[in-house]
Amino acid sequence: MRLTFHAEADTEVTEAARFYELQAESLGFSFLEELGLALKRIEGHPKSAPLVGKEVRRALLRRFPFSLLYVIEPDRIRILAVAHQKRRPNYWLSRL
Repeated sequence: MRLTFHAEADTEVTEAARFYELQAESLGFSFLEELGLALKRIEGHPKSAPLVGKEVRRALLRRFPFSLLYVIEPDRIRILAVAHQKRRPNYWLSRL
């Protein structure tokens, strides 16, 4: 099943990677690597992440305080948000 990103989730990835790169050299790259590992886990076992609503699931990044919020659709897995765990809870609900 293919993964797709909501346009705003794609922007969130870029912003987070830039932020971490400004903190320390290669930290932005480490964030992207960790994101890639989380995406592989989702692809391999899409239903393993807990539900946070009727259809939305949340997968945590292991080294960074971010969650991937996604829905499983018949033909794809759609990433709704790459959300910082301590900021603006549920801001992504309008993306459903």
